[in-house]
Amino acid sequence: MSVPTIYYLRHGETEWNALGRLQGNKDVPLNARGRGQAVQAAGILADLFKRDGRDKAALPYVSSPLGRARSTMELVRGKLELPAMDYSLDDRLREIGYGSWEGLTLAESEAFDPEVYARRLADKWTVAPAGGETYAAVQQRMLDWYESRLVDTVAVAHGGTARALMVALGIETPASAAELYIEQGAVYVFRDGRLEKYS
Repeated sequence: MSVPTIYYLRHGETEWNALGRLQGNKDVPLNARGRGQAVQAAGILADLFKRDGRDKAALPYVSSPLGRARSTMELVRGKLELPAMDYSLDDRLREIGYGSWEGLTLAESEAFDPEVYARRLADKWTVAPAGGETYAAVQQRMLDWYESRLVDTVAVAHGGTARALMVALGIETPASAAELYIEQGAVYVFRDGRLEKYS
């Protein structure tokens, strides 16, 4: 059975990204820089499709249901001269939930919840804030999503879901993935058990 290629984009920057605030499932819109990053990623994607001999209109496009991912997808499709709204949503692509920490910076999270913060610092993969999700849980839903892909796909989602997918596919370990910076305005290509970043 052939393994699908995933062209994966993280949403563009929001003000909360710029301020270092944990967004999780809060809907924070793209800022001007984030909209520019979406257009930049679309240009990289167009070059990859040309190189790979792909028809941009023939692939399925799927997004996290969160607004920042949807806006990124619509800007990408507009730049590719495809109908902006012609894509699907999948709740499994939503960002890791930070529960009671959503809206806080890491320093504020530590002050608010020092015991859980210290435990999560030691084991970011399996410790979650109150009402939040563990990366291990996100890894499972990302694996479920990946295994549901029958064909090569363009996905727009989040930094946390990218890390979880890397671990689910054996590309990174929980310890290495937890510290990875996932770039905005780039395209991550998951292909044949490997990952390449284009920026």
